[in-house]
Amino acid sequence: MKRVLLLTGKPGTGKTALIKEAIAKTRIRAGGFYTEEIRSGGVRQGFRIITLDGQDGILAHTNISSPYQVSKYRVDINSLNEVGVSAIHQALKECDLVVIDEIGKMELLSPRFKEAIWQVIDSGKKVLGTIMLSPNPFADEIKHHPEVKLLVVTRSNRNQALREILNWLEIVAR
Repeated sequence: MKRVLLLTGKPGTGKTALIKEAIAKTRIRAGGFYTEEIRSGGVRQGFRIITLDGQDGILAHTNISSPYQVSKYRVDINSLNEVGVSAIHQALKECDLVVIDEIGKMELLSPRFKEAIWQVIDSGKKVLGTIMLSPNPFADEIKHHPEVKLLVVTRSNRNQALREILNWLEIVAR
């Protein structure tokens, strides 16, 4: 059984929701982070990083100043490093499962984040996360790592995907 399970798929298919739901249904000790949209008046303004122990920070926003940009969003690399990368390192030390949502364009702007991803994959720990669907040299290398299992999530296979994640968590928790 592969130690790293990464969900991939188009935006809006519920990958983050599946991870949160799966973690809530298991007793495995998990750490790391997930991302969520920041909306105002129904319009997406950016993204927030939230650690499993309740810390948070702005990953990207239309109204922040940053030299890093993906689409219309300015990316706060310092917040990613201080909140997201720190959560990965803490989970490596203290938890049985490391959650990384997500390995995407914004996150890959940080060399510290990329380094932390390799540390986690090479650590022997179990990892549950999401990874961008579109081609990217760094993401593609991760997707092809021998310890990585990819699970493509669509709106129509959501229930099946949840069962697969829960089965994987049960097996790797032994």
